[in-house]
Amino acid sequence: MAKEQLHLPSDWHGIAFRVRYQENDPMGVVYHTNYLNWFELGRTEMIRDLGFRYRDMEAAGLLLPLIDASLSYGHPARYDDRVAIYTRITEFSKLRIDYEYKIHLLDEHDTSVGDSSSSGERPIFKADEVLPGEPLTSGSTRHVWVNKDFKPVRLDKQVPALYYALVESLQM
Repeated sequence: MAKEQLHLPSDWHGIAFRVRYQENDPMGVVYHTNYLNWFELGRTEMIRDLGFRYRDMEAAGLLLPLIDASLSYGHPARYDDRVAIYTRITEFSKLRIDYEYKIHLLDEHDTSVGDSSSSGERPIFKADEVLPGEPLTSGSTRHVWVNKDFKPVRLDKQVPALYYALVESLQM
């Protein structure tokens, strides 16, 4: 698939949740490594929004290990804050995928972003749309498609349905 045919970066997939007490450090702010856990939540739910589950990918022998991560901290999140993680794809090929993330503080009454505990469709925000909430943290991750032996594989050969679902979502 030629890169020119894909709409990159993709649109944003959003999911909202509350900061749990256990995610905070002694300074009263979210401990820095928890943002990587939230990035994982964002990409897992983005894949779910496309009709796939990580558990099914793994059962098919496909793994997606992280090979690079970058985070920029603006403002901290704190216990009981309602936050949103916005996730989008910035690069995609048969061998790897790159994601970008934005974490925003949401107003208590903002229902524009689907909750992590709800099922059903969540809103998708256009790539150039202003995302709800106050920006807190941003980052990116790079991943490679591998088999259970951690040997690189082509996504279109290992799990063609996922490959074509991703391509279709990037052509909209």
